[in-house]
Amino acid sequence: MTRRLPLLPTLVVAAAVALMIGLGVWQLQRAEWKADLIARYSRAQAMSSNVPWPTTEEQVERSLFRWSQFDCQRVLGIRSGAGTSAQGMKGWAHIARCALPSGGEAEVAIGWSKEPAPPPWSGGEVSGVIAPGGVLRAAQPAPGLQPLAPPDPKDLPNNH
Repeated sequence: MTRRLPLLPTLVVAAAVALMIGLGVWQLQRAEWKADLIARYSRAQAMSSNVPWPTTEEQVERSLFRWSQFDCQRVLGIRSGAGTSAQGMKGWAHIARCALPSGGEAEVAIGWSKEPAPPPWSGGEVSGVIAPGGVLRAAQPAPGLQPLAPPDPKDLPNNH
């Protein structure tokens, strides 16, 4: 006597197997894409020429890890969050939201400290590296602060 395979459970298992294979292929493609992205960011980091301050998300993406500058005409506010100093110490990164001469806004990470209280800072010309999130990581910290660790493409998660 031969036994027949149940049709519905067999189809469900076959669909699940096909889905898992598809997801595995997708993860391999994403791993390759992410490795290419990190390599592109590493090349951008090595470029010495400045780029104009980006005003759209697309421009930010193309400008990540490049040097740029802008004039912080007026500080709209300063927030503090977790940060790492250039010496590797954990503490607080202070990020100022600025009004730009063109009428837009931008953020600049003005430095690192052990204390969460934002420092007084009145703005001015800032230059540094465009970090993920479209924040300019200032090369020179504001008075009373220490330099933040520079953004590094190798710090981007690549867990595919």
